[in-house]
Amino acid sequence: MHLTHLSLTNFRAFTRLDMDIPRRNLLLVGDNAQGKTSLLEAVYYLATFTSFHATHDRQLVNFLAAREPLAVARLVADYQRGPTRHRLEVRLIQEQNGISGQGRLRKEILLDGVKRTAQDATGHFAAVIFLPHMTRIIEDSPEERRRYLNLALSQAIPGYASALQDYNQAISQRNALLKLLAERGGDPGQLTFWDEILADKGAILLRHRIFAIQELERFAARIHARLTNQQEVLQLVYQPAFDPLPQPEGQFALPLQTVVDRSGLSVEQIRRGFVERLSALHNDEIQRGVTTIGPHRDELRFLSNQIDLGDFGSRGQVRTGLLSLKLAEALWMKDRTGQWPVMLLDEILAELDDHRRTDLLAYLGECEQTMLTTTDLNLFSHDFVEHSTIWRVEQGVIETS
Repeated sequence: MHLTHLSLTNFRAFTRLDMDIPRRNLLLVGDNAQGKTSLLEAVYYLATFTSFHATHDRQLVNFLAAREPLAVARLVADYQRGPTRHRLEVRLIQEQNGISGQGRLRKEILLDGVKRTAQDATGHFAAVIFLPHMTRIIEDSPEERRRYLNLALSQAIPGYASALQDYNQAISQRNALLKLLAERGGDPGQLTFWDEILADKGAILLRHRIFAIQELERFAARIHARLTNQQEVLQLVYQPAFDPLPQPEGQFALPLQTVVDRSGLSVEQIRRGFVERLSALHNDEIQRGVTTIGPHRDELRFLSNQIDLGDFGSRGQVRTGLLSLKLAEALWMKDRTGQWPVMLLDEILAELDDHRRTDLLAYLGECEQTMLTTTDLNLFSHDFVEHSTIWRVEQGVIETS
């Protein structure tokens, strides 16, 4: 899979961009805050319909255009998936309401000219992004790791995004009912309806996460060993909030590094166990007013030589772990879908030593299309630069070589 053309209108700093995209390596060179990262953000938005930088889509609309009563940010990508060409378009339409001044924003998605929901369109165009601040995937809250998993799995697994949306809606409804029962009383049996929906969708998410994390670990461990000169072993430890392999009564918790194989469980086995556990927790959850188990509370930990990187990893270890994860994500998507995702890498060489730079550039050579940003071309090998297209970015304007 590769981009052939990208058009942006009123997106971030770009009031207008209309460019053919080169097939292999594209190096975006320029000082900080010139628009390089925004270009990567636009491509990733077309893959996931969400931004790693913005907390709300209205922040993506060019600030000058956003002052108008009607502002439209438009992203259009022409790309080739296998032998077939496609066009994906996203419109972010902001209308002022005259009351708060902020206005209402709606999103329209068209795939080959046909309107689609985000859940239906996710995965048709795929991308993997590395940004320096993404070390928070390893270092920050479990929510960051769940978000990472959901974005990656939604692109590669058909139906995952829809199951996730249905699950999240069921969680909201069930939590509202739990609060109502806590405040006003009533029959806990009312929860049974939402238990069934939650278990149906949650079992699908759990099953996919079990296999995806195992597969990602296989790729990531191999890459990490090479990047660390065979000195470190990387593990991905999945800790589901509802464990379909519960510990026997009275058993101590297993150490974090203990390998647990849940792959033999079917969706139906997971679903039945999930329903039973939800039912057993009715009284406790009514008191708390929230659903305490399920994929919305899952955890994923990253271990290097059995040391938890999130708690004890050095800056260099965390960055190398994240780099291994992102390269593994691309290989995993290729393995799952048969198509390479577009690789989007922001200042990726800045904190790597010569050995890691050499290995990374060798890995990138396997990808179908890569877009990288840098403030310093000297970080790249002469051979890599010679085989790359170089664009210079300054204040939202691109100058091609």
